[in-house]
Amino acid sequence: MKAKNYIIGVDIGTTSTKSVLFSEAGAVVQQATLNYPLYSPTPLTAEQNPEEIFTAVLQTVSTVILESQIDPQTILCLSFSSAMHGLIAIDAKGNLLTQCITWADRRGEKWAHLLQEEGREKEIYRLTGIPFHPMSPLVKLVWLRNEYPDLFYQTAKFISIKEYIIFQLFDRYLIDTSVAAAMGLLNLHTLTWSTEALNIAGITEDKLSEIVPTTYILPSFNRERAIAIGIPEGISTVIGSSDGVLANLGVGALFPKTVAVTIGTSGAIRTVSDRLQLDGKNKLFCYPLIENYWIVGGAVNNGGIVMQWLKENLMELEGVEGYDKLNAIAQTIPAGSEGLIFHPYLTGERAPIWNSYARGSFFGLTLNHTKAHLVRAVLEGVIYNLSVVLDNLEKFAGKSEKIIASGGFTRSPLWRQMLADIFNCQVAIPNRQESSCFGAAILGLYALKYITNLDIILTMIKEREQHFPIPENVEVYQKILPVYQSLLAKFSEEYVK
Repeated sequence: MKAKNYIIGVDIGTTSTKSVLFSEAGAVVQQATLNYPLYSPTPLTAEQNPEEIFTAVLQTVSTVILESQIDPQTILCLSFSSAMHGLIAIDAKGNLLTQCITWADRRGEKWAHLLQEEGREKEIYRLTGIPFHPMSPLVKLVWLRNEYPDLFYQTAKFISIKEYIIFQLFDRYLIDTSVAAAMGLLNLHTLTWSTEALNIAGITEDKLSEIVPTTYILPSFNRERAIAIGIPEGISTVIGSSDGVLANLGVGALFPKTVAVTIGTSGAIRTVSDRLQLDGKNKLFCYPLIENYWIVGGAVNNGGIVMQWLKENLMELEGVEGYDKLNAIAQTIPAGSEGLIFHPYLTGERAPIWNSYARGSFFGLTLNHTKAHLVRAVLEGVIYNLSVVLDNLEKFAGKSEKIIASGGFTRSPLWRQMLADIFNCQVAIPNRQESSCFGAAILGLYALKYITNLDIILTMIKEREQHFPIPENVEVYQKILPVYQSLLAKFSEEYVK
């Protein structure tokens, strides 16, 4: 029998799917990424085509096997990561009734606010850990039931994008506890569907998938799909977890006082707890990974997408090199942008304010400010907003001692240093950036009992760079942050008017 030496981690993201072939020791052997569009025919709409994503999964897995030239018989397992908060309606024959309505879709805004006015948000948050927000599949269900009743009552199953992929590959509707926790429909205390949340959504349990642990080993691949990918039919496949949870695992942020910061299109700050913890203020999430590992934190809408807006609209720059030009321009301006403050709420916001009506703004403009000041203020504003999330997290989970940063923004030395200065904390950059894929692979090894605990990942990760706070910059930012938060409190009163 051939030794099984390889694991494939598959990360199903908002704008791309990435598959990475790892050795058993955690080295990257081969990787493949396939991008797909996020459809926004109206300002409030943000959808994906599930069939395009399924094709991306098949192609990226097939590509890493073919291009690595390994023997498929030596693959130990596949393990999945996926984006959260998406919703797809499926009919009784398994046909799509909707696209995947993503976390960024805001068409349920009105219904989120009506639910908040009914006064049940605290009760439901204590059960599910998810506030009433258009991001939440619970709110999406209320929106569909009220505005598209024919479609709503025709639906046999409401599922996420990962469930769609799993059904196509294994012919079963299954959902892991971590993705289920992001639905706003799971009772986190029992890890079963919440009767109270289901009643608000207007559905019964049979409309949802069977809940399984993140370590659940799936049945054999659909034979046709196995042939299409080029893998043995009997290969072990682990259902895996959500991308945010696995990103923490993938960078080794597994201990209290160690915080993972990820900024891609959106962003998130997360730490680990040995138990379920909800903050009582409806601001932070808490998702299960495995027993005694819960990921606590907050996600923001406005990360790299704000940089994209700045690059294309304000500075009229194109391509990836446009980001390098932005960083070069921002570097000409001192820390604090000489009093100019930017609130980055261009797409509404999740944490820290959970207000889909929030809007971006510059404050403090003078005749002395130039485009370069605007650029630096935008970069700083994204980090200021994350610092408010971190402040809420630290009040709840204790002071951070180390930040581990990942995501596309870490390509910028300036932004990394801003993170250290604004957070006033050491920032480490791991030597690998495929954190969710790697986290999925490690979880796969754990599920198959090839490793006995998750801590082994710390032996596989090296830090390629470290940044420490620059005292004079910290002094500037410590004066600005209270002003940023004071302004945010005042502006928040206007966002809903």
